[in-house]
Amino acid sequence: MANQKKSALSTVNAIRIFLLASSAAFFLGAVAAPDRGQMMSGLAQILMSPAQLTKDYFEIGSVSGTFLNVALVGFVCAAMTCLPGAAVSGLTIAAYFLTTGFSFWGINFLNMWPFFLGVMVHALVRKEPFPKYVNLAMFATALCPLASEMLLRYPGGEEVHGVTLSGVALMLVVGILIGFLTPAMAAHSPNVHKGYDLYSAALPGVLLGLFAVAVLYKSLGHAVPEIKATLGGSHPGVVWTFCIVFFALCVAGGWWLNGRSFQGYTALLKDTGHKSDFATKYGPGLAIMNVGVYGLMILAYYIFVNAIQGDAMAGFNAVTIGIVFCMVCFGANGAHPGNIWPIMVGYVVFSYVATLCFGGVFPVNAQAIMVGLCFASGLAPIAGNYGWWAGALAGGMHYLLVTSIPAIHGGFSLYNGGFTSLLVATILVPQLETFCKTREQRLGGK
Repeated sequence: MANQKKSALSTVNAIRIFLLASSAAFFLGAVAAPDRGQMMSGLAQILMSPAQLTKDYFEIGSVSGTFLNVALVGFVCAAMTCLPGAAVSGLTIAAYFLTTGFSFWGINFLNMWPFFLGVMVHALVRKEPFPKYVNLAMFATALCPLASEMLLRYPGGEEVHGVTLSGVALMLVVGILIGFLTPAMAAHSPNVHKGYDLYSAALPGVLLGLFAVAVLYKSLGHAVPEIKATLGGSHPGVVWTFCIVFFALCVAGGWWLNGRSFQGYTALLKDTGHKSDFATKYGPGLAIMNVGVYGLMILAYYIFVNAIQGDAMAGFNAVTIGIVFCMVCFGANGAHPGNIWPIMVGYVVFSYVATLCFGGVFPVNAQAIMVGLCFASGLAPIAGNYGWWAGALAGGMHYLLVTSIPAIHGGFSLYNGGFTSLLVATILVPQLETFCKTREQRLGGK
């Protein structure tokens, strides 16, 4: 019993140190960026700009200002995990990297606070300690763009009116209410998709956005701002260098934590990923190692799909690096190269069939599809449990559906692709359960 408690404690501490070290890495990225002289002015631009999908913070602010924003958000999230009694597990790593990943293009150091406060109020009403809700507080930031909208330009459409007292009040009311409602809905979400969508918090993240847009805009006769992507130039040197160094260090750090060994990683790669916490099941070393291996795989995929489209150097902006970290977030809680590659194959195949045979308008390296793939990775347990073909089918279905979802929430929910995964799982999993056997059933001969 004492050894089990010691092991659990060491896992929690390893995760906390990993998250603090990751935040420090983002800060070093800001300091080392070529435009570090624009760090503070770039951050100010990010804080004072609308964040409706999809906004490239490299373009809106600066590369250094973007990394500083990510670092600040990361340090706050990591600090929350250090609160006494915080629920720290592989899911915490997922919540942290999803939040910091979106800090490259949607979340900022200003618009996140109302949602944290809302979860605190939820805990207070429930008479439970806030640290128990740390993971959910991070997941509650899905609608950060809506908070910026309330602060900066509601109800004025495209025109930014700047910070006003009424805007501050509206941002706080809307954000706190959404944060308050999120934990209960997030707890219910797995009942909808049976654990087959890793981005479970997408249910409240999109449905609450849909309701907010209906109330704040359509019911009151205001026009929802047109969804316009703001994408800047490509920075492959920055993206490649930071990601390669970061994920290589994850592999090295995981190897060291795992007793200077890769032992056990093969078993992790055979895991279905269904309701599986790698940090608890295999230890923090292998979980962190998987984050590194998985991250390098994602970066290689993005380089490959750009290369086959004719320009390997294009499209590496803040959105790209953000989705790399969003996609890798479940590397400690259900996703690994073994159950992700079928999703990638499905995206590539369906993209080329749609483009070459039917004149589709979204090639596989289009920014919207690159973002979509990030969240199709949430369907990894389908590939793990039912086989590669089911994963490829799920990925293809996600490709076909993902660009149709932003309209229902006005482009204010960052969990657009995660909600698409939820819809795919809701459609596909009942069919698989009815007509197919899981891997466990096949191996057991049932």
